[in-house]
Amino acid sequence: MSAKNLASHPSLDIVSSNGTELAGKKVVLCIAGSVAAYKAIEFSRLLMRHGADVTCVASNAVTKLIQPDYFKWATGNKVITKLTGDLEHIKLADYNQSDLIIVYPATANTLGKLANGIDDTPISTVLTVGFGSKIPIMICLAMHASMYENSAVKKNIDFLKNKIRFISPKMIEGKAKAPEPEDVLEEVLQRFGASPLLKNKKVLMTAGPTVEKIDPIRMITNQSSGRTGVLLASELISAGAKVTMIYGPGTEKPPKGARVINVTSSKEMEYAAKKELNQKRWDVVIMAAAISDYVPENPSKTKIKSDKKSLTIRLKKAPKIIDQVKKLQKDVLLVGFKAETNLTQSSLVKSAQKKLEETGADSIIANDVGSRYQKNPNKNNVIVVGYDADRKKIKTKSSGWKNKERIAKFIRKEIESKLK
Repeated sequence: MSAKNLASHPSLDIVSSNGTELAGKKVVLCIAGSVAAYKAIEFSRLLMRHGADVTCVASNAVTKLIQPDYFKWATGNKVITKLTGDLEHIKLADYNQSDLIIVYPATANTLGKLANGIDDTPISTVLTVGFGSKIPIMICLAMHASMYENSAVKKNIDFLKNKIRFISPKMIEGKAKAPEPEDVLEEVLQRFGASPLLKNKKVLMTAGPTVEKIDPIRMITNQSSGRTGVLLASELISAGAKVTMIYGPGTEKPPKGARVINVTSSKEMEYAAKKELNQKRWDVVIMAAAISDYVPENPSKTKIKSDKKSLTIRLKKAPKIIDQVKKLQKDVLLVGFKAETNLTQSSLVKSAQKKLEETGADSIIANDVGSRYQKNPNKNNVIVVGYDADRKKIKTKSSGWKNKERIAKFIRKEIESKLK
């Protein structure tokens, strides 16, 4: 297609409608033979909405599922289904010809050919050329779980894992399903540079539960896994922030790139937070930990005997770390969390507003961890409660019910908006 015709293609009306992060970037989208191929149409449009120029390369198997004209309609560009004397693979994947090659979805067959230098199809040839010319490659695997666990597939992944970027599949119904287009888009956006608002910002955050001892054996704690805090820390690191994480005994593994201070009790978390606030200047402080509100007043130094018919344990109020942050660093951007159970949205907002005023925070992330949340703890609906630019009016924004990965992205964007 000529540049003149391309410029007038109606599909290009959407280019940069959602952002300009990918403006001027040439993206090659390889679509392998999986039923998830239909999502590539939506994915190509998402890339374009952020400014990308997208060219699709479709496998023979895909053309039996989806007519190539759909991809041409979606992108405004000619779809590559075979290689000709025009040397399409060189024009797309030779040195500096494109900025990124994405295989979405990627099959075990395509993965194996890339790992072993086999180039007998348009997609495998484009990948071979791109791999050799060092164009970044992003692979989004989709296959049955048994195929994903195959030792040969694992060997191919191990060989390539430090050479290309893998986007993890979703393990659902016995299948390693392709990640959602929105999730891959986030990875693409992050690849092309850190957030200018978060890059090199120093972020101190707490995450995970705390454990308060009753005696050397027994303890009081809560059900927090630390997942939201870990995902948020990972988002901030990907955006270029320098994250220090004061982490209670959560079940989630802290993200790579974070400086982690492991603690157990609320007292240890408070000590670590105050030490960091006294020793360094921070741009952002995020209080995401599920800290115990009450702790045993006099923990027993020996195991309490189990022969008593009843036992009374006296609890005392634990200090609120968030209350001390603005006293130690007045100008820091302070983000707190407020969890409630089974409240109306208006009551939840009122509770968050009260905490906002008491702590001097800039934003409170409110969420209801009641019965609906308990049915599926990987999903939530958070409400950001904060002030307007003049700190005179209260503003709220709801994420809607999303998985925690998207909740973390939502919170990151809200933090970015406060740094403008």
